[in-house]
Amino acid sequence: MAKQTKYIRKPEWLKTKINTNESYRKLKNLMRDNRLNTVCEEARCPNIYECWSERKTATFMILGDTCTRGCRFCAVKTGLPNELDWGEPKRVADSVDVMGLKHVVVTAVARDDLNDGGAAVFAETVRSIRKQNPGSTIEILPSDMKGDYESLHTLMNSEPDIFNHNIETVRRLTKRVRAKATYDRSLQLLKRVKEIAPNTPTKSSIMVGLGETKEEIIEAMDDLLAHDVNIMTIGQYLQPTKKHLRVERYYHPDEFQELKEIALEKGFTHCESGPLVRSSYHADEQVNSTSAQRRIQYMKGYENQENIEVEFKF
Repeated sequence: MAKQTKYIRKPEWLKTKINTNESYRKLKNLMRDNRLNTVCEEARCPNIYECWSERKTATFMILGDTCTRGCRFCAVKTGLPNELDWGEPKRVADSVDVMGLKHVVVTAVARDDLNDGGAAVFAETVRSIRKQNPGSTIEILPSDMKGDYESLHTLMNSEPDIFNHNIETVRRLTKRVRAKATYDRSLQLLKRVKEIAPNTPTKSSIMVGLGETKEEIIEAMDDLLAHDVNIMTIGQYLQPTKKHLRVERYYHPDEFQELKEIALEKGFTHCESGPLVRSSYHADEQVNSTSAQRRIQYMKGYENQENIEVEFKF
């Protein structure tokens, strides 16, 4: 595939409508009031208006807003991170409660300055959410924690409903796209999760449009399946600023549909694939039957209680 030397115009199917309705504005204010960060905002997700308006799911970014890595695709700021905030897990749980979320995604900046990569705060956040919101399912999206499997055990002891870790791109492009991360370390992390918690669904994502070939995408699918990954998402890379990697190619929606069909035929239990798909897109639809049933049973009991409002609290 020839490398683009000039910026290429964004196609029509990548244009989204800005919908700052009342639900969106209230959620944004809630995040600021609770001093919380979201990857939806920091990574400039194109689906933020849809997800925040429906309030089915939201992606909280913990451990501060400053990453110790400088991946060339990512808009999250890089630098020296802040001190750990042990009040953050409770504030996240409070926000999930107020929002009435069906599914919660918790991600974090990479914290290579910490011995455990932030696993202890991550685990405490999951436990706080579950204690206060037993009807919500929880997905975690951590960094590779530098391959420290003791930290991974700390994280998995909190029993998330989905473990998500993104390989981001194909093997050949990993060194150019990701900072301090390796393709094989990410694969090993995903496989180790299954060794610790065999029944927990694992998930990973790639971006396309960075110069990969179709054959390399299919190879990445095979690599993920060989490491027991259940769910895959595929989305279009969008250049966040001029300082980041350029888009080499925009894929057509029909191509994303073809990739989805290939992924499902190969054996993934679920695949989201589309121009605007991101790792957490429609994440509430990806929980396994056990987790979904637990959530349903809880909500049935919750609705039957007298003098309890099931509607959102603002």
